[in-house]
Amino acid sequence: MKVAVQQEDLQLLAKTLQEQLLVEVSAAEVFEVKCTVNKDELMILTQHESDVIVDAQIIFAVIEEVLESLAPRREQRVQCFLRVFGEQVPYAKCFLVLKQRGGWGNEEAREAKEQGDRGAEGQYFSPISSSALTYSPSLDKAEEEELFDPFAYGPNLPTSKPASQIKLILLGAALAGMVILGGGAYFLTPPCMMSECKEIQNAEQLKTKSPQLMRRAKSEKELVALQQQLATASAALNVIPSWSPRSHVSEELKASLSGRSEKINQLVKALQTAYLATQKAQTPAYSLEELQARQHLWRQAIAPLETISPDSELYGLVQGKLLNYRVRLHAVNQQIFIEEKWLKKLTAAKAVANAAENRQATAKSLNDWQKVQSTWLVAINALNSIPRTSPGYQEAEKLLVDYKPKFVAARDRATKERLAIKAYQQAVSTAKQAKVYEQQNQWLAAATYWDQALQTAKQISQDSLYYTQAQSLIEPYSIALKQALNL
Repeated sequence: MKVAVQQEDLQLLAKTLQEQLLVEVSAAEVFEVKCTVNKDELMILTQHESDVIVDAQIIFAVIEEVLESLAPRREQRVQCFLRVFGEQVPYAKCFLVLKQRGGWGNEEAREAKEQGDRGAEGQYFSPISSSALTYSPSLDKAEEEELFDPFAYGPNLPTSKPASQIKLILLGAALAGMVILGGGAYFLTPPCMMSECKEIQNAEQLKTKSPQLMRRAKSEKELVALQQQLATASAALNVIPSWSPRSHVSEELKASLSGRSEKINQLVKALQTAYLATQKAQTPAYSLEELQARQHLWRQAIAPLETISPDSELYGLVQGKLLNYRVRLHAVNQQIFIEEKWLKKLTAAKAVANAAENRQATAKSLNDWQKVQSTWLVAINALNSIPRTSPGYQEAEKLLVDYKPKFVAARDRATKERLAIKAYQQAVSTAKQAKVYEQQNQWLAAATYWDQALQTAKQISQDSLYYTQAQSLIEPYSIALKQALNL
């Protein structure tokens, strides 16, 4: 079973080399590559028609480059042959020694290096670096037959050792799974090494038809479906390694598909943001912060759409929505402007109320209390002007519950002070008239006026600012009344 796996891997390696020759050599379509293993050495035969002019050094250099890309983890000896179809022996060959990556790490490796200086059939070669070639294009034919003809009887010569003992090239992680050494055999997978590549074909088809699909899209759902197709096709190209002959095509396709996917993604996010803003607009905003959050959502929805140019495939879908979103944003901006006006009035009402409380704490006259009363009235009128539709209405209502009783108290106190000063002035005026009647010796009239003045002074409220002054009138008015009654 291991031998069967090895044969399949060697055939795939041969196809890989032939594919690379197709890229590097213009006449490579007439070449055939075969691989086998003999005496723990990898052997590669390249054949061509007799009428084809071949630069053997270029052919061997291409083969060496591919083998070096496999990143061996131990020293690997390789023999490469070049011959004409129908001929039994090669007319050119080269020997490669692929060094272990990282240098010689132990005694076994150093011993292998020393033995590596001796070639097959007793031939000797000087130490060869990982990039060195030994090329013999003009060997004597008889000498070649004597040296070795590895492909004289079939495409793959049976190995001289059991398959489990064969140690071939071990690939590094850079191959992304192309070749892995396991149980002495190659395990190869063809990541778009051959001419057919389903991932690239799918990507190219989607690249061609996606512009039309983008222009036809009428909804977010259609855009999301197309974006998923682009993302899937782009991700599928990741299986193609950088060393593949089609990697440059893969990278170009990934860039193209990813660019279109990103454009659609930005548009989809904008549409989703606009939908969220529309949902929020279904309910009233109860604060300026909430209105500002809605404003931010509309700006987020509009900004990506404004970057889409008229020649874009998405412009047809964007144009109508952009106009609608701008109208919605303008409406929110107007709401914010109006709300800021009412909030300024609310703030001003609070400041006026604070001034009323300060005046009330220091009021010492009727004029002071009248100012307190008018100040509370200004604050209350400002709060009453805030409409129910305003987010500041609820706070205004709460403040009115607090301010109105204070305004009533200030008004009552001003009224009391006004009545007190009026009573005081009337008492003083009546007393003056009583004195006039005394001077005219009209004692009965004088007594009547003194009694009126005394009663008026006694009516002044105790919590009035004029109470003390009124109390100072009671004693002299009482004495004057007694004198008038005795005369």
